[in-house]
Amino acid sequence: MNAVKVTIWFLFLLSAGVSAQNTAKPYYINGYAQGTTYHITYYSKDSLLAKQEIDHLLDGIDSSLSVYKPYSLISQFNDPKCTRILMDKHLGIVVRKSIEIYRQSAGLFDITVYPLTRAWGFGNKEIKTYPDSAAVKAMLACVGSDKLIIRSNYLIKKVPCVQIDVDGIAQGYSVDVVADFLDSKNIQDYLIEIGGEIRVKGRKRPENTVLQIGIEGPAKHAGDDPVLQRIISMDGGGLTTSGNYRKYFKSGNKVMSHLMDPRTGYPLQNELIAVTVKAKNAITADGYDNLLMALGLQKSLQFLENHKELAAYFIYRKQNGVISDITSPGFYHFKE
Repeated sequence: MNAVKVTIWFLFLLSAGVSAQNTAKPYYINGYAQGTTYHITYYSKDSLLAKQEIDHLLDGIDSSLSVYKPYSLISQFNDPKCTRILMDKHLGIVVRKSIEIYRQSAGLFDITVYPLTRAWGFGNKEIKTYPDSAAVKAMLACVGSDKLIIRSNYLIKKVPCVQIDVDGIAQGYSVDVVADFLDSKNIQDYLIEIGGEIRVKGRKRPENTVLQIGIEGPAKHAGDDPVLQRIISMDGGGLTTSGNYRKYFKSGNKVMSHLMDPRTGYPLQNELIAVTVKAKNAITADGYDNLLMALGLQKSLQFLENHKELAAYFIYRKQNGVISDITSPGFYHFKE
């Protein structure tokens, strides 16, 4: 689903203090799903999971939320002939969370930007020309989550041309679904990563040390691999990143982000390069990382002052072109 998000590398750093009584050891499950890779590490005395179980979970989410699957619920809803659809559990949770963030963001986070995303070449079809101002204005008439209604678990369009794309939040939700599955197996210590979106619980075993995660940032020179910016410790919660240095296009001297501004119909442009968000779960972090990218640095820091349930790390470009970084208060000591 979301192959354009900034990758987060996860690291398990060794330390002393192994408990002889703890016989749990690491198990690894890796695979490919939702247009990206996934990695699961869990600690247990015995193997409790099969890769097929994880693949089945993620395939089920795709059948609901993927705009790349013509049979998915979202694809059915996006058909101009469709005016309503009965939501399943996945679609219902993600749409409700998206509308919640839309309202808190004064419309900056908006899942109805799908027509704009496609028009600017970031959808599931290649384009030859970019839209002019008249085309953008016409598409804006179809944008706005206030054009969606939820009634008795039906998702209803107020305007027939409304189309949705939950790419900016669905991968975080997928991580949470897998986490819930591991919880149901009574697995107490794990790290789940799908396309760079992460959920952590417990500790590294048998060392009984806090899991440590590396945050990726842009390369110093074009063509180089991204670099490891920071290493943080986590014993619970979600960690996700949104950034504009992996997928973009240039228009003259301007770099145009894949993230859309639903107010203007054009790709976002501000000083932010990437935002990493910590929250109690991955769906929350995933939704708000896009919002903070849209707000820009100063407004994001102000927003976080009123949302202590979130913490963030920002990579941004100063007016002189120098790349710098900053965190909101409590980012390194955040407790979910």
